[in-house]
Amino acid sequence: MFNDRSTPLAALATRRSGKPRDLVAPGPDADQLRQILDIAMRTPDHGKIAPWRFVVIDDREAFAALLGRAFRAERPETRDADLTVVEQFAHQAPVLVVAMSSPKKDSPIPLWEQELSAGAACMNLLHATHALGFAGGWLTGWAAYSDVVRDALGTAPERIAGFLFLGTPANALSERPRPDPAQIVAHWPESR
Repeated sequence: MFNDRSTPLAALATRRSGKPRDLVAPGPDADQLRQILDIAMRTPDHGKIAPWRFVVIDDREAFAALLGRAFRAERPETRDADLTVVEQFAHQAPVLVVAMSSPKKDSPIPLWEQELSAGAACMNLLHATHALGFAGGWLTGWAAYSDVVRDALGTAPERIAGFLFLGTPANALSERPRPDPAQIVAHWPESR
């Protein structure tokens, strides 16, 4: 069952990612989004340096134009069909938040720990979205690695950690295959 919020454990156990193309209105309103972002910031953060930040995309047309410019600049042989996909990406789901990994280079905290904190902030954002009765999808793709897109939203050494699309599922969310715990959980020292 998706979105069982009867207990905290049920909420964690039933959170599912929504396909951004299948997330429709309503999405979180301004107050709900503020609450989601506040919860996202309650993440492990060694050194209390907040090595992440969020950019809420309010103008989807301008964002689509940015993606189109970046795509054409990076791929001179761009076809119209490619640009259609880029346009569709920009308009998925009612709410779009871009998570930025914002490492603090002058901090003694290792870069790896700062990047892990950015990922944890994204996961907290998805959990908060789920807790409010919505679904979210976390995508990367070419745009997350585009310097043109990144430079429009931030500055190096920042990197885009992901595009977080939020809304209401248009279709039932399905469970995806999960790893077999026996394959990924070990105990040390091994029992004999």
